[in-house]
Amino acid sequence: MRRAVCPGSFDPITNGHLDIIARASRLYDEVYVAVMINQSKKGLFEIEERIDLIRRVTAEYGNVRVEAFHGLLVDFCKQREIPAIVKGLRAVSDFDYELQMAQMNNGLSGVETLFVPTNPTYSFLSSSLVKEVAAWGGDVSHLVPPEVLTALAERLRRD
Repeated sequence: MRRAVCPGSFDPITNGHLDIIARASRLYDEVYVAVMINQSKKGLFEIEERIDLIRRVTAEYGNVRVEAFHGLLVDFCKQREIPAIVKGLRAVSDFDYELQMAQMNNGLSGVETLFVPTNPTYSFLSSSLVKEVAAWGGDVSHLVPPEVLTALAERLRRD
């Protein structure tokens, strides 16, 4: 079985993330979405909420599994026999950092990283920008799935 992982914090998942996950799901038999736990950083959504949202918006693909991870991504891959990491690249500026990570991951474990160019529609998109625009009352409905838009509105109303 061909497996790959799409890692990230997904706080929240955006249409750009979904584009990469959907494309990976067409190329691999099983795609793991690894939701990074960073205890030194307080996210807008708790890990469990992110996992739930991702599961709901990727359910249609049928071959996507969503799990949290803490620590080295290569350990996550090794435990699940995942030989490939799929990462979206928005711009040349992403490449420098992602190349270093890919080389480190390969050197540590032999896991390969495949870079997928982001759909130009989403080349500017990040979770941070979505949260900032939404917090100021801007319309992000075209940037996130409807389930995420609802959760985002509810969370910002509460906070």
